[in-house]
Amino acid sequence: MGERIYLVQPDGSLRAMEETSYDSEGLLQTLLSDHPDLLPGDQIDEREPRRWLLVSREMGIPDAPDRSDRWSVDHLFLDQDGIPTLVEVKRSSDTRIRREVVGQMLDYAANAVVHWPSERIRATFEAQTPEAEQRILALVQQADPGQIEEFWQRVETNLQAGKIRLIFVADRIPQELRRIVEFLNTQMHPAEVLAVEVRQFEGEQLRSLVPKVLGQTAAAQQRRSGPRGSPWTDEAFFAALAESAGPAALKAAQELLQWTNSWATYVWPGRGQTAGSRVPSLKIAGLGNLNVFALWTYGTVEIYFQWLRSKPPFDQEPMRHDLLRRLNEISGVNLPADGINGRPTFPLTALVDADAMTRFKAVVDWCVDEVKRAAGTP
Repeated sequence: MGERIYLVQPDGSLRAMEETSYDSEGLLQTLLSDHPDLLPGDQIDEREPRRWLLVSREMGIPDAPDRSDRWSVDHLFLDQDGIPTLVEVKRSSDTRIRREVVGQMLDYAANAVVHWPSERIRATFEAQTPEAEQRILALVQQADPGQIEEFWQRVETNLQAGKIRLIFVADRIPQELRRIVEFLNTQMHPAEVLAVEVRQFEGEQLRSLVPKVLGQTAAAQQRRSGPRGSPWTDEAFFAALAESAGPAALKAAQELLQWTNSWATYVWPGRGQTAGSRVPSLKIAGLGNLNVFALWTYGTVEIYFQWLRSKPPFDQEPMRHDLLRRLNEISGVNLPADGINGRPTFPLTALVDADAMTRFKAVVDWCVDEVKRAAGTP
């Protein structure tokens, strides 16, 4: 490649180090596994540098429920906010890095958010990582063991919201890939798309690695300039909801959230930068957290069919169809038939009517009871 950097010797002389290519893609993959800081967290977020936890190399991804893995991403990391970070490594000499790797990564991302329940990520991490709990506490810089469950809930919430990070890593990032990354990073909110060059220089039995983040744009950084990781307070959530959907929707949301206190273990506050959410969650032994719906500040109720697919008996399609039918029998609710595999929404104002509110609560109660019964939980 011909470029050089210079190492200043104690006597003031300079030692030239030549840029060299990696002997193999596997070498760069191993370097990332052993030294995650080669993903420069301070360049990704200057205000709150990202810290990394390696979940697994070659993390498998299926393309449908209950199927074996179709693909595997080179690395899966989590940062301190529980944001899943998919990393794909290529050498610049690999022609696939120009365009083909982009489609490959988008396949990974589209299927990972659907078919990776947080329980699978957690089980993979714990099976491969000694002192797994201590590693999480070190990542979040907390000593309270209770933070471990909160961390995994953040992972699940981020997956549900599609809040993931995609990183292309190479010794050199081609201009074609950089332009694509800049475009995607601007458009794919709340997902983040980046490229990292890890250039290698060698000279006189010394080696230097120089990582650099590429693909960030001013527009994307401005959009993410809010307080990363900060949960929406009740005051901020209700104020934003009232402004976007009106007082009737606000009253319906307040009634729903007060009602969830009768069965939810916790109501998770959203951490989005442009929209806030509230997710009632019930912890069920052996199944993890059950999340049936979410409320959003832009005035919608989101039904979590996508996540119910991993919870018996709603892992069976007829049961999800039954849930869809029950919801669509409520006046003002009209969810599409293919919604049983996704996260369809309906207007919160549909629940302003007292009868509609009563029927929605009854459907959620039925759903919760069915999962508890399947789990053998009273």
